Amino acid sequence: MNTTRKIRPEEIKLVAFLLEKCDSTPEEYPIAEHVYEYEGGVMGSIHFTGSDPDAYDVDLIQAEYVDADGVEVVISLTRDKSMRLLDLDFWKKDFSKLIRYPSPESLGLLRK
Repeated sequence: MNTTRKIRPEEIKLVAFLLEKCDSTPEEYPIAEHVYEYEGGVMGSIHFTGSDPDAYDVDLIQAEYVDADGVEVVISLTRDKSMRLLDLDFWKKDFSKLIRYPSPESLGLLRK
């Protein structure tokens, strides 16, 4: 993984929104202040510090949106086996660089 960085306000906003939509809260799943970026930040995926990257448990929720170039993006908020937020994963269907970070209002197809 890369070096850690401070979590960005738009990431906090997105995670808090996704937690709300899966009937959870930041009190139940505290949002780490620091994260690691996967793929050098190309697709937007982050790992929350303090969680175990080898202990994936479950997807809490998934959402989709369409990036500015018209390519669909799937977002998964995951937790580890110790009940901590693990990753905010972005999967762009053509594996290209993320152009526009999503706002909660742009998300569709929320799945728990």
